Amino acid sequence: MSQNPAAATEAPAPGVPAADPKRWVALAVIAIAQLMVVLDATIVNIAMPSAQEALHISDANRQWIVTAYTLAFGGLLLLGGRIADYVGRRKIFLIGLIGFAGASALGGIATNAGTLFAARGLQGLFGALLAPAALSLITVTFTDVKDRAKAFGVFGAISGVGAAIGLIMGGLLTEYTTWRWCLLVNIPIALGAFFLALPVVRESKAEGNTKYDIPGTILATGGLVALVYAFTKAAEDSWSSGVTITLFVVAAVLLVGFVVWEARSAHPLLPLRVVLHRNRGGSFLVSVLLGAGMMGMFLFMTYYFQGTLQYSPLKSGVAYLPFSLAIIVTAIVASGLLPKIGPRVMMTIGGVLATAGMTWLTQLRIDSSYATLILPALVIMAVGMGLVFVPLGNTALTGVSNHDAGVASAMVNTTQQIGGSLGVALLNTVFTTAVTDYVTENGPASTPLGVVHGYNVAFTVSAVLLAASALLIFLLIRNARTPVGTTAEGAEAATPVAVHVG
Repeated sequence: MSQNPAAATEAPAPGVPAADPKRWVALAVIAIAQLMVVLDATIVNIAMPSAQEALHISDANRQWIVTAYTLAFGGLLLLGGRIADYVGRRKIFLIGLIGFAGASALGGIATNAGTLFAARGLQGLFGALLAPAALSLITVTFTDVKDRAKAFGVFGAISGVGAAIGLIMGGLLTEYTTWRWCLLVNIPIALGAFFLALPVVRESKAEGNTKYDIPGTILATGGLVALVYAFTKAAEDSWSSGVTITLFVVAAVLLVGFVVWEARSAHPLLPLRVVLHRNRGGSFLVSVLLGAGMMGMFLFMTYYFQGTLQYSPLKSGVAYLPFSLAIIVTAIVASGLLPKIGPRVMMTIGGVLATAGMTWLTQLRIDSSYATLILPALVIMAVGMGLVFVPLGNTALTGVSNHDAGVASAMVNTTQQIGGSLGVALLNTVFTTAVTDYVTENGPASTPLGVVHGYNVAFTVSAVLLAASALLIFLLIRNARTPVGTTAEGAEAATPVAVHVG
């Protein structure tokens, strides 16, 4: 389940003409685009087993169906926000829609794994343009503070409800048509939003300094891709193979180079002052770890439902609904409790609950009961995630200046996507290695048991990641004294964090 980004925007200055009379129609169009981005993650999650079988994708490489998208999306998100601000938010919004439709068409007609992975990467690229442009357009379209709050509420609701819709739609399309329609369905949605946007969405752009940090983008994205590819090669060859070690070294060099470059750049993609703060830095680390644990869980539970329990794609989608509903209900309750108990206590409890739910899942068997084992674990985990993610948007913006509010907001979503990418790659390698070792030791006839053993080992690593996030929350997060995002310029900082399922 994935969160959507905010980009740096300028609020209308005093004296700007009256509110746009078409602003609510424009919001409906922007919401359609947001719904498409949210649907894409959950729909594809349900379709993965069918796509893997149809295109003969190995277990070691299947994680690229997820990580090709999340890496491109997370790695290019900050740059996408800058491009939207400088080139024109409406223009980039429209380009993003057309590009997303084209990438979805390429994925829908893919005849091999490479084409599907490339299409997913292109979806992530255009999503990194589309998502921050959409959120920026809301900020500049709604100049009244109350109207803007309502618009952000609609935007956040679309993110939450859309995840649940995607699970059901993914199941329906995969079961009654083909997995390809889980990608092709984006085409009419994107084209419809494009033509509806033409007459109602107004153009806006930032003035002044419009320099891009291209070297920083290349270093960060290249380092992350090398790291994910290193995990893939570890699953295919071994952790000690020359190629694997070389890729880890390349990833380390590029990522360290990114930090050095950002410290010296006059126009950094990510100003280090944004992350070198106790609450903000802790929040971003927590977001990475939660993204890693959660995305890995959805990958393996989907295969467990459809491969081990023999659920249909539709039944698999329905099986996730309690998770989505529990997060939505928890978010509503937590929003009311947050001012009373503060983020540190709420997030710590949430981290412990999420860890407990994941630990519960390590007890899976080849015939585990959904009602007595899986359902309670999913609900406990969802409640924990909700308790963490509701305050996370505020703690990630503690003490941030208006100038950096957009970057800090986008970092919450960027870190979740990057965490998901790394987590899926790492856990898929852990799973593949565990299954291979089990079958080697017990013989080919033990493969079904070996697969479930692999899931449990992967969930154990996920539980460790979530436990680490709970510990970081307790050690680093402190209750903020000053609310963030109360000024017009920082209004986008108050945008609710959306949790993407799968």
